[in-house]
Amino acid sequence: MTTEKDFSPLTPNIVRALNDKLYEKRKVAALEIEKLVREFVAQNNSAQIRHVIQILATEFALSQHPHSRKGGLIGLAACSIALGKDSGLYLKELIDPVLNCFNDSDSRLRYYACEALYNIVKVARGAVLPHFNVLFDGLSKLAADPDPNVKSGSELLDRLLKDIVTESNKFDLVAFVPLLRERIYSNNQYARQFIISWIHVLESVPDINLLDYLPEFLDGLFQILGDSSKEIRRMCEVVLGEFLKEIKKNPSSVKFAEMANILVIHSYDLIQLTSMTWMREFIQLAGRVVLPYSSGILTAVLPCLSYDDRKKSTKEAASACNHSLMKLVTPEDDEDDEESQTKSSPPSDGTPSKKEGDLNGKISTRSLICSVLCSSDRSAVTLDLDGIVQVLDRHLHDSSTGMMTRIAVLKWLYHLYIKTPRKMFKHTDSLFPMLLKTLSDESDEVILKDLEVLAEIASSPAGQTDASGSCDNSDSKTELHIPCGVRDGTFYLTGSKVTDLSPSTPSMNSYFYKFMINLLKRFSLERKLLEMRGAFIIRQLCLLLHAENIFHSMADILLKEEDLKFASTMVQTLNTILLTSAELFQLRNQLKDLRTQESCALFCCLYRSWCHNPVATVSLCFLTQNYRHAYDLIQKFGDLEVTVDFLMEVDKLVQLIESPIFTYLRLQLLDVEHNPYLIKALYGLLMLLPQSQAFQLLSHRLSCVPNPELMRTVEDPKAPVKDKRLAQPHIDYSELLQHFDRVQSKHLEVRHQRAGRSEHPDRKL
Repeated sequence: MTTEKDFSPLTPNIVRALNDKLYEKRKVAALEIEKLVREFVAQNNSAQIRHVIQILATEFALSQHPHSRKGGLIGLAACSIALGKDSGLYLKELIDPVLNCFNDSDSRLRYYACEALYNIVKVARGAVLPHFNVLFDGLSKLAADPDPNVKSGSELLDRLLKDIVTESNKFDLVAFVPLLRERIYSNNQYARQFIISWIHVLESVPDINLLDYLPEFLDGLFQILGDSSKEIRRMCEVVLGEFLKEIKKNPSSVKFAEMANILVIHSYDLIQLTSMTWMREFIQLAGRVVLPYSSGILTAVLPCLSYDDRKKSTKEAASACNHSLMKLVTPEDDEDDEESQTKSSPPSDGTPSKKEGDLNGKISTRSLICSVLCSSDRSAVTLDLDGIVQVLDRHLHDSSTGMMTRIAVLKWLYHLYIKTPRKMFKHTDSLFPMLLKTLSDESDEVILKDLEVLAEIASSPAGQTDASGSCDNSDSKTELHIPCGVRDGTFYLTGSKVTDLSPSTPSMNSYFYKFMINLLKRFSLERKLLEMRGAFIIRQLCLLLHAENIFHSMADILLKEEDLKFASTMVQTLNTILLTSAELFQLRNQLKDLRTQESCALFCCLYRSWCHNPVATVSLCFLTQNYRHAYDLIQKFGDLEVTVDFLMEVDKLVQLIESPIFTYLRLQLLDVEHNPYLIKALYGLLMLLPQSQAFQLLSHRLSCVPNPELMRTVEDPKAPVKDKRLAQPHIDYSELLQHFDRVQSKHLEVRHQRAGRSEHPDRKL
């Protein structure tokens, strides 16, 4: 400031007053400037107006002297007031120097800058909208100002600007979104609060469709939702809730695909409930559009299913997500890519194919940690089956996975085998060992779901093999072999194909026999599993698959079992299930009469394996009413090694004879003349028993057998003594007795070998 002419048309008095340290004198100068500018406006002298503004900006507002800067700010505000509606013509010149003062180290000067800008914006109103981004940028900085007066001033200016935006229909949303996307990642709580408040305002304006640009800042919103401030979290929840309402109203215009992965990555505790709620709505509204992201969704959803009541809401939302996502998988997902593209139709809602980041590139560095978003065209949607199976398999392998999560995983596997069997069977060999291992789970419900999956694998037509051993409807040409030995906890045979070894199970596929072999091997390796859950597992399998197939295949396998002790134990278990379980009612009836060739074949198959356990063999003969053969077997018991365990099995058989299963047998004791071998067989059991409770029970029963002379009626001629089973043309009983002798000889030989090893531990057999 060297001479007075440097500031013309400002008078020396105005210049001195603007530089004064007293606010009152600067205010007087501002009134003089306002009067001067009004005269220029009346004269339409825009050149002088711009000259005054330039002087106030460069010589005062941008001066190094603090009092001069304050004078410049109040002078610029006075110019704006004087210009009135014409201030829009000079807004850049008026605003820029004021915004520059927002960065001043003097808090009072920052406050005066807020005051000056407030007056400028108040006069210009809608004319400031083209400069909205610079105003927003300046206000976002002042929102975190440490001085309370500055914050108060900025809040007044902020409210004024929000009123202007709300009233106007000329807001440039496209220009603003990049700035919003950048500033939303601020870690400052006040800046976050400022951002949230503006999003809330813009979302409420009818003429501003912020929903179209939601993918650009949704990631940032979820980060703010994790803020430590309860108030900020509440504000963010309100905003997200409003967006969700809008999404439900206008689902056809929502870019679901561009936001799917954003929801997936935000699944930690603080924002999990909101993330799950949004995910649930997305799945329900967008439908198959979200299928490409199903593996990521499951990664976030599955762990939540095992939450306790402390997170009940999150668990319920996750459960709804899981259920809705599962419903999206349909048989069309089992088609090859070429087939699905041929059959697909254009999307009904006209949603265009669109890739991530349509404004200025990427959403955020954080959101890019997931896969690049693909086309949202509904006709091109494909199921990420490989990714889903990988996620499900990982949760099954994880020992920390909760029970409800494991159940959900198994439900998913079952659903996929039902809906997409051809593609799922390509994963069966990798899933099979873990599914077998899951049978040892501590939860009955988990085991039941696991058995449902295994039963579907064993019975699905997609698992059938042709003559070359390749699965139908599959590109795989790998031959499936019967297990032999243990690999990865699963038993494998080599050499023969499954279909060749299971002629008795035509309704099952190539995995059925493999399953039966591995199940029995698992029982052999884990005797506790057989003891605690064996009966439960076998009974459930009889419900899920045909009981005849289960017993026939297990009998075939046990016939070749080298561990004779296990074979005897397993036969005893199967026999108990056969005689006592309600699930085996139909099979018992089939064996009871042996009227068909098929039932006779089944009896012979079971008999050969049942020979591993003599008492079980006798009980099978009782069930099938082969009383003479039962008597012949009991006659051979004198040559067997009668142990305590053997006598205990006889004791259990006596108890079974008194059960409802053998009601028909007890009634046949009335017909003494036609059932002499039944009575002889029962007396044979009685003679085997020591003087015990079972002995007393059977002895009392036999004492009730009537005198045949008293039971003969006049109408009934005296019938010859015979066993009706001797006339059965389908069964060679002499050959069965020989087989029984051979099996018992093997058992005796093994017991002698064990005894020899015990007496001579250093001797090699």
